[in-house]
Amino acid sequence: MTAISANGITIEYETHGQEGNPALLLIRGLGSQMIHWPAALMQRLAAAGFYVVTFDNRDAGLSTKFEAAGAMDVADLMQRAKAGEDIEVPYLLDDMAADVIGLMDALSIVTAHVAGISMGGAIAQLLAAKHGGRLRSMTSIMAQSGNLDVPQGSPQAMAALMRAGGDESTRDGAIAANMATARILAGPLYPTSEADRRAMVERAYDRGHCPDGRTRQRAAIIKNGNRVAMLRTIKIPCQVIHGMDDPLLNIAGGEDTAANIPGADFHAIAGMGHETPATLAPVLADLIGCFARRVDETTA
Repeated sequence: MTAISANGITIEYETHGQEGNPALLLIRGLGSQMIHWPAALMQRLAAAGFYVVTFDNRDAGLSTKFEAAGAMDVADLMQRAKAGEDIEVPYLLDDMAADVIGLMDALSIVTAHVAGISMGGAIAQLLAAKHGGRLRSMTSIMAQSGNLDVPQGSPQAMAALMRAGGDESTRDGAIAANMATARILAGPLYPTSEADRRAMVERAYDRGHCPDGRTRQRAAIIKNGNRVAMLRTIKIPCQVIHGMDDPLLNIAGGEDTAANIPGADFHAIAGMGHETPATLAPVLADLIGCFARRVDETTA
């Protein structure tokens, strides 16, 4: 375990590869932990010459929890935000982006490539728009722009996102709920065995189970709203990766994100759902690594 103080909180992180190589920070999505990145992804990126940094977002894993704020009523927040009300939340996605910059500062990383999935993709988008001077490139994976006019995910996947109907008050209940969610979000061409899935779910529960933190992170996403206008201001090299079989965030949202980032590359992956299984690691490593390397060679 390696913890560091950054942006006024404690952030748990790990590094992979040789310090001094081009830095690449990977940002996880809603409620997930850095252990959810497949080991093969970090190994391939480190072997490709990157100094890879993974970490737990605030309110996840072993990083600082905002327990005093309690759980958020996500359905109520969504209704109020849709009605145009100004909602109060414990922290913003901008704060989570500032966590990344704080972590970079604490590790003496001046500039870095950044890649994020889902909520982490939204955070990466914020970094590209508001902290572009610290980024070499940005990769947004299975994330949208916050534009509610694009097709949304399936009702089943949306319910699974918040563990609707699941009982997380016990270890067995939480593990069952997380297993059910993972099955729903999986892509058809990148499978995970039931044994491997259960092992990860159990490991994540024992390491840092925080269902209330997931609702606080979701509140930050709701508060952030539509990022389309912000995306159009991005000036650094970007790429967008999205699964064609993503049941939670429709691929139309990925297309919309890429269309609103000037010059962004777009990659649609057949058979990819809304998770990062080990079977997907070679695909993601090649896309992230090749893009970052091309940017470095172009700007050298």
